[in-house]
Amino acid sequence: VQLQASGGGLVQAGGSLRLSCAFSGRTFSNYVMGWFRQAPEKEREFVAYIRSGGRTNAADFTKGRFTISRDNAKNTMYLQMNSLKPEDTAVYYCAAAMLGTTYPQSYDYWGQGTLVTVSS
Repeated sequence: VQLQASGGGLVQAGGSLRLSCAFSGRTFSNYVMGWFRQAPEKEREFVAYIRSGGRTNAADFTKGRFTISRDNAKNTMYLQMNSLKPEDTAVYYCAAAMLGTTYPQSYDYWGQGTLVTVSS
């Protein structure tokens, strides 16, 4: 499995970004897809995951601001991030698992990460 995250960048507080994660190598619909993030000098943190059928689970800090989605026909997962805050600054990683949870250890494959920087 190969994962390619993209869409990060520099944005002002209150702005929006849409991250994408392109999946290849296996059958996309067999995998739970997740987003994690890691800020400097902090541990990797769960953001959200989405199951093949569309069921999602997301961290409290995403509520009302971030939306995870997937397009099984395009083998791609997305993270729409609105109302961004400086504390959202981090490298965002996408991951794939047969049995994904909120714990990064449960994911088998990881993308390279995309940097999101939110200026105040």
